[in-house]
Amino acid sequence: MTEPSTRVLLVEDDPVSAAFLRAALERVPARVDVAGNCARARALARNADHALWVIDAHLPDGRGEDVLATLRAAGLTTPAIAHTAAREAEQHERLLAAGFLEVLVKPLSASEILSAARIALNLYASPVRANVPVDDAPLWDDVSALDALLGDRSHMDALRRLFLADLRSMRVAVANAVETDDEATLHAVLHRLRASCGFVGAVRLCAAVQQFAAQDAVSGWPAFDLVAAQTLAQAPVDEEG
Repeated sequence: MTEPSTRVLLVEDDPVSAAFLRAALERVPARVDVAGNCARARALARNADHALWVIDAHLPDGRGEDVLATLRAAGLTTPAIAHTAAREAEQHERLLAAGFLEVLVKPLSASEILSAARIALNLYASPVRANVPVDDAPLWDDVSALDALLGDRSHMDALRRLFLADLRSMRVAVANAVETDDEATLHAVLHRLRASCGFVGAVRLCAAVQQFAAQDAVSGWPAFDLVAAQTLAQAPVDEEG
């Protein structure tokens, strides 16, 4: 059997969790290297060409965010996902501020880690063509969303509920970033939206994000915010489930 060309670094000190996460990540498909502590993670990251790092927030010899900071200081730009058993919002915000694309909360399902990894690796193609006019795009597209989830409608509906809940807070974050001229936060939120919109089939919002990212923040924000409001108002699922 041909070995996958994609290589992922998994940082997890618990053997059972590491085995579970490794099996899920191998379905990307990917070759998975496993590190059980910060020192091993830094060594593997520096000496292998990984497409993604999946890092535990709490390790025997330090914190995941410190591992990421060290690797970033060394000039490595590999995208990273954090995973943690902590549920406190403050910790999740700190991890995102440290540069993680997403924070996954354990226990989590194999489909959650697989989906997050595929999004980070851009393995889900956006259903929106690069220059499609925003007004010409449908608000929601079930076909593209189901294709990304291998036809699992219940998974699509569950992820759409999560997306809609996140969209409310991300809409506020975008408005605040525009008002305070916080380009770093704006870029991070738009990056996250660009991936998740395509994943759940929020086609018009995906087009609006692409358009907004190419414009001046102040002038581009009103059109983006209008589409975000439309997406929330005409949601295809009940947010309460």
